[in-house]
Amino acid sequence: MVHQHGDEHDIPPEHRVHRHGAWLPADHRVQHEWLRTQVEHVDSHPKKELMPVLQEFKELIEGNSRIYMYFNQMWEEVPRKKPYDKDPTGTKRQIRDYRHMLAVLNHVFTQAPQWTDAAFGVGMVGVPMVAIFDYVMATPSGHAAFLDPEVNKMLKKILNEWGRFLNEVANANHDSLHHHHQSPKSAEVLVSNRQGWFSEHGTKDLMEVANSPLKTKHKFEDMYICDPSAEHYGFKSWDDFFTRRFREDARPVAAPDDDDVVANACESKVYNVARDAKLRDRFWIKSQPYSVLDMLGHDPLAAQFDGATVYQAFLSSLSYHRWHSPVNGRIVRAFVEEGTYFSEPLFEGPADPSAYGARQQGEGTGGGEIDTRGINVAQGYLTALATRAVIFIQADNPVIGLMAFVAVGMDEVSTCEVTVAQGQHVRKGEQLGLFHFGGSSHCLLFRAGVPVDGFPPPSREENVPVRGQVAVVRK
Repeated sequence: MVHQHGDEHDIPPEHRVHRHGAWLPADHRVQHEWLRTQVEHVDSHPKKELMPVLQEFKELIEGNSRIYMYFNQMWEEVPRKKPYDKDPTGTKRQIRDYRHMLAVLNHVFTQAPQWTDAAFGVGMVGVPMVAIFDYVMATPSGHAAFLDPEVNKMLKKILNEWGRFLNEVANANHDSLHHHHQSPKSAEVLVSNRQGWFSEHGTKDLMEVANSPLKTKHKFEDMYICDPSAEHYGFKSWDDFFTRRFREDARPVAAPDDDDVVANACESKVYNVARDAKLRDRFWIKSQPYSVLDMLGHDPLAAQFDGATVYQAFLSSLSYHRWHSPVNGRIVRAFVEEGTYFSEPLFEGPADPSAYGARQQGEGTGGGEIDTRGINVAQGYLTALATRAVIFIQADNPVIGLMAFVAVGMDEVSTCEVTVAQGQHVRKGEQLGLFHFGGSSHCLLFRAGVPVDGFPPPSREENVPVRGQVAVVRK
């Protein structure tokens, strides 16, 4: 089953990484090979002036003693042993320090994410910044840096700038860093050559992911609204392609007039179903319990969700990225809660508190390794800290009453865009918003006592179709 490109070829066990969110390839070598080519390009070309937003990042690092310490130490704290001393492709450690990091980002941000066949081995879908920060995110200094409010403010600025590039269309007003591109440069990857998303393998994997939920055999143009006869299939930019829409009949709404049937809000793979989630809990520990108050951005309405049922599922980079209402109802409140972009919990790194505890009690060495699965393992943790959109809906069905939808941004997600307004009545299956360049995860929260059941099991391999049935209310 393909979740991310390159999953179908044989991956040696030492290089296979089980990634919950399928944002990075399962084969660690693909990611490192991609990064190696970026680093080699930077190292073999004359030094380029940093784009303004990265120059600002450099000034933040060098002008703030705390942040300067973090960004120096994080590279030094990556263990100097296998597998971190070399990349799985056998080359030496890639990013050397924060100056090198800035130079590589400077290069990466002039291109849209390419599609590349894994066998071809030089590209990867989706999240270049995560590849760059992969090991340092889990070091003690990286943990502190990526929780730091000033660092996150700067990362948001950088991601917004890249988002503008990915959304840029021909003849747009080019007042940004990429003013010299007179064509939609970000659309150049929407072609049928080997680095294009419409290559033979690209289309095959995209459609395997799109067809598997309902066992259909649609072609891309039957499934998605596009024009196959036009350049780039009619998509005006990379973002336009990423936020592509399904054709209405490709994803029918489950029982539109039956308010006891809850529709799936996002095309996504089940991650977890939790009952009786506490209003406040220790979301940073290994079991990652849901902490409802933190998930809902400390909104006054959050108190009504003590003991909630939480359903969580994640979106892969090959998926569909718009969110749809799970119920017929009225929008009570909708907002974006600013948060972290690259924070992952300490239990994934050498500073794992539980590992220290184990060592102190003489129980061997404990953990203390960097979890190479990276940020994808942290889906529960991210619901409390990552930038996220929170939408409260008063369901027409009185048995459900007030419920909540949370869209959790992860990594490079520059924007969670809410497209509904407070007071608006929405039909089940109607659009609520969308992720731009990315997305990660989403949650549905039902209050304690709501008899909601029949969720698909986390063992389900393929995505649950958006707008299809995800649960039922048993009266």
